[in-house]
Amino acid sequence: MKQYKAVNWNEPENDYALMFWEQNIKQFWIDTEYIPSKDIDSWKSLSPEMRECYKKALGGLTLLDTLQSNTGMPKIMDHIDSLQNKSVLAYMCMMEAIHAKSYSTIFTTVATSRDIEDIFNWVQQNKYLQFKASTIDKYYRRLADTDISKEDLFMGLCASVLLESFLFYSGFFIPLWLCGQGHMVASADIIKKIIADESIHGVFVGLLAQDVYKKLPNPEASKEKLVNLMNELYENELKYTEEIYTDVGLTAEVKEYVRYNANKALMNMGFEPIFKVKRVNPIVLNGLNVETTQHDFFSKKSTNYEKATEIVHLRDEDFVMDTSIAV
Repeated sequence: MKQYKAVNWNEPENDYALMFWEQNIKQFWIDTEYIPSKDIDSWKSLSPEMRECYKKALGGLTLLDTLQSNTGMPKIMDHIDSLQNKSVLAYMCMMEAIHAKSYSTIFTTVATSRDIEDIFNWVQQNKYLQFKASTIDKYYRRLADTDISKEDLFMGLCASVLLESFLFYSGFFIPLWLCGQGHMVASADIIKKIIADESIHGVFVGLLAQDVYKKLPNPEASKEKLVNLMNELYENELKYTEEIYTDVGLTAEVKEYVRYNANKALMNMGFEPIFKVKRVNPIVLNGLNVETTQHDFFSKKSTNYEKATEIVHLRDEDFVMDTSIAV
């Protein structure tokens, strides 16, 4: 009979599983902790073109997070030997589902039911979005078999990193850009929490990919396949960017941001950048820096908010007044 093992966190299996587990826990959040309805007046002040761009960006993000939670993470977990690494991936999978739901929370606040229906229909019909999803999904589906090659696993992990560290970011641009202008700030709090999650997801899965890469029989050939995949997705991303950002005049800036994040994805997998990046919009880069986020605990939850991880329980003695203290 097959023997099943229990995960034992008292014996480290590698140098980073516990660190990523704890970081994920510190960042835990849910969409209902935020109040995007504060953005209603801001939403009404935006031009019709800007509102359309924003809705399409969120629709595209929803598709990618749905793919990652329903297919990507579960398929990858099946081929990871370390039970602690599996646990981290399982947690990340749950957070991807929360991300996908969070976009709907924003949609419900700013859009009518008809608008939402139209956007989700657009997602299903948009050839660039569908190309992104189908291309990544192709590498995930290869992991459906129990017996796969190390290269199949490597490419599946790389596809996940490209999704987390690269393909999301054309959609993240507009919420960060608007927030920097003082618009849609409450909704941007949710977006920044998602970005913080995706950042560590990309790094963690990138480390898994690096571990597999060291064991490949022909690593240079596998790296060439990865670069070809990156270039294929990059060309599609440029066309997608043109479609949703041309009417608001941000196409060139978003393309620069796309190249910036493509290089970050490659670095997460241990490779050198391949794209030349001139200047990324500083407002958007500033939006990625949680250290600059304001604290306002009376009106909205800051992206610097952390849940307590060490709890000291109150005792009866804590409520006994010390009569020796003068009043």
